[in-house]
Amino acid sequence: MGRDIDEVRFSRDDRQRYREKVKRDLQALGRMLDEKRFELERKLIGVEVEFYVVDDDGDPMMINAELLSRIESTDFQTELAQFNIEFNLAPHKLTGTVFREIEEELSTSFGHADRRANELDAHVTMVGVLPTLKDLHATIQNLSTNPRYHLLNEQILEARGEDLQLEIEGVEKLALRTSSIALEAAATSVQLHLQVSPEGFPTLWNAAQAIAGAQVAVGANSPFLLGKELWRETRIALFEQVIDTRSEELTAQGVRPRVWFGERWIDDVRDLFDENVRYFRALLPYVDEEEPEQVLDRGDVPHLPELVLHNGTVYRWNRPIYAVARGKPHLRVENRVLPAGPTMVDIVANAAFYFGLVRGISDLDEPISKQLSFSAAYDNFRSASREGIDSQLFWPGVGAVPASELIVRTLLPIAHRGLDAWGIDRRDRDHYLGIIEQRALRRRTGANWQVRTFRALYDEQGYDRDEALVEMTRRYLVGMRSNEPVHTWELP
Repeated sequence: MGRDIDEVRFSRDDRQRYREKVKRDLQALGRMLDEKRFELERKLIGVEVEFYVVDDDGDPMMINAELLSRIESTDFQTELAQFNIEFNLAPHKLTGTVFREIEEELSTSFGHADRRANELDAHVTMVGVLPTLKDLHATIQNLSTNPRYHLLNEQILEARGEDLQLEIEGVEKLALRTSSIALEAAATSVQLHLQVSPEGFPTLWNAAQAIAGAQVAVGANSPFLLGKELWRETRIALFEQVIDTRSEELTAQGVRPRVWFGERWIDDVRDLFDENVRYFRALLPYVDEEEPEQVLDRGDVPHLPELVLHNGTVYRWNRPIYAVARGKPHLRVENRVLPAGPTMVDIVANAAFYFGLVRGISDLDEPISKQLSFSAAYDNFRSASREGIDSQLFWPGVGAVPASELIVRTLLPIAHRGLDAWGIDRRDRDHYLGIIEQRALRRRTGANWQVRTFRALYDEQGYDRDEALVEMTRRYLVGMRSNEPVHTWELP
């Protein structure tokens, strides 16, 4: 959510006042768009990375508060569970050697956090879902102490009216019931932000939706959950199910899920904010004193706190962001489909692939929304989440082909053109997109490396299941710290 909330109880009057206030926020947003009040020139990007905190065997450690006190940097923050922290990179201009600079800054900050963790006999780790995680780690007792997480947990369970049901069928099957959202902390991700003009927002958001499947296919890094081999990017299914406020009956009635891909291409950024308010019940109806119309009338910029807070509790895989920086309002697309890890250089390669693709596709003569059906984009996303780099993806003019073939032959050339259009240094372009190319050619993602290593240990070398997961995780941590791309990691 990105905002601290005191522990409160919400009444029916609170919810009614919120509904009225958020509608005024929407009207104010519309007025700002009509009056062209948004910042246009600055093309900035941002990166957020979520981490686990683990011991030498890869078991989670509940020490994020103590670790953050030692890190002593506001760039690091708590996340949902006491075994998570998050790092927020300052915005960068999307040009020149930005990706090289981002890798250096991420690596420096990660190294600092890991050294502070070592003082507590711990390590900071990047992985979509920790293979050694057990259900005893993901409990309500292990939520971070910030009241906002406990309040969110309470409101999601209250909205649902019953325990959460997790059921994921992949290579193996996992089914369990849980009475808290704590298991969501198992899913750690990288979020990529791109500031965009209101006029350019629909085209860019549509492009981001169109490529989500390819991103997941080549970036998958979450094949295990609670000891089971499930999807190649199990994090997708986990997050969708644990943050689901719908009962079985509401699901059957077609009520939209809280974690949402969407259901149509858009023509205006207002489409997304309108849908969020129209389709989703407020989880945190906290009403601020700001009156947005009055703020606009006196020539100032409103922060629209109700709309922003509500928007933060609708978990679109590509989410619209309204924010105010340096006294100026702007819009961003927040891309949320990627897992954390395996290394910083892999994360930056994923970022270069994404930023290049969305620009290249946005610049196509015929909009992607006219070439690809929305349902096909969604099917690609689901297929890639299940099968990763071994999935079949559909693309206009190409048909259904292996993800690796689509990425190498069709999407990487588009990403090259996109990075050129941004003015990215050509050596950096070739370096980072070359990592994506090698991953696709070798079909060696973080997920595939984890699975192949585990199977060699378990099926061939006599380890029992738990021992194989621990040993695989130890080897993963060695590769992660090397910052060598995952496609170069050795296999047993």
